[in-house]
Amino acid sequence: MAKRDYYEILGVSKNASDEEIKKAYRNLAKKHHPDVSSDPKASEIFKEVNEAYEVLKDPQKRSQYDQFGHEGPKMNGGFGAGFEGFGNFGGFEDLFSSFFSGGNRTRNNSNSSKRGRDLRVNLIISFEEAAFGVDKEVSITKLDTCSNCSGTGAESKNDVETCQKCRGTGRVVGTQNTIFGKIQTEMSCPECNGTGKKIKRLCKVCNGAGRVKNTSKIKIKIPAGIDDGQTIRYQNYGEAGPNGGPNGDMLISVAVQKHEFFIREGLNIFLELPITFSQAALGAEISVPTIHGNVILKIPAGTQTGEKFRITGKGIKSERTGTQGNQYVIANIKTPTKLSNEQKELFSKLSKTDEMSDSFFAKFKKFFKF
Repeated sequence: MAKRDYYEILGVSKNASDEEIKKAYRNLAKKHHPDVSSDPKASEIFKEVNEAYEVLKDPQKRSQYDQFGHEGPKMNGGFGAGFEGFGNFGGFEDLFSSFFSGGNRTRNNSNSSKRGRDLRVNLIISFEEAAFGVDKEVSITKLDTCSNCSGTGAESKNDVETCQKCRGTGRVVGTQNTIFGKIQTEMSCPECNGTGKKIKRLCKVCNGAGRVKNTSKIKIKIPAGIDDGQTIRYQNYGEAGPNGGPNGDMLISVAVQKHEFFIREGLNIFLELPITFSQAALGAEISVPTIHGNVILKIPAGTQTGEKFRITGKGIKSERTGTQGNQYVIANIKTPTKLSNEQKELFSKLSKTDEMSDSFFAKFKKFFKF
């Protein structure tokens, strides 16, 4: 089945900015995460969204994708699987390198150890968990160093010997007949496939790979004050590197669920508080919810809709910096829709008084000659 267009998957245009792509990814990741979605296809959709984001967030991969489509980003910094450079032209890659670098080109030795792949884990947490921090357990599947052979790929140390053809270098020099005459070129050793070693007996656990796939549960600590979209790096928790190389890292991408009433901006929290006409006019002391528990807030007489009150130190505290935010309460005066007979009578009496006695309404009335 042909792959869907990555821009279509994220629901953005091809001219979308990095921020638009990031925002679209966050929204889709929250919606289709298997832990929160009841859709039977959630895992498949979530995987598709992640794949699209991994390409479009990277400028180089995105550029390749825009030019070559799905075949572009499959190679590391190169072309897609349908283009193999000069590898099928009888050593022309080595030949050209010799011409332009004087025969001293830099090459990758497949026998050398390499750093393992980083792992990315998407984690959804609640508003309160982000505010106060939380310990979570995540399940990951990754390649670990084989415990039986310690990454050598051999059943025992005595089963590893140096390749005699390349003498452990992994490279051999050959002579090729070309249109320019006989040219010496260096290539990967055919006896050991460039590893520089030969194994007499392969490890019975990893079958010579040096790494095995394991699934394990890891406890991670989410620090207090983390915000939506932030990433936590756990060093050396990624995949084991080939040929005994160091582990990669594990990157925890955090998505914070929205709260029903609280709105977060940085370390500050905002709450819209409904109050009655009488509370706004006469003033009142009201119990206000915060993430730290209820507190008493004094509403002064004459409060208007939209007025903002600060409750110091009742916001979110950053575990990293120790900074404490505040909570801001925004007054929202509610107009009653259903009145009792007694309330109607009271409002009727109030309407016969001069409710608009302040300077603004006095000027307003004078201007329009009420």
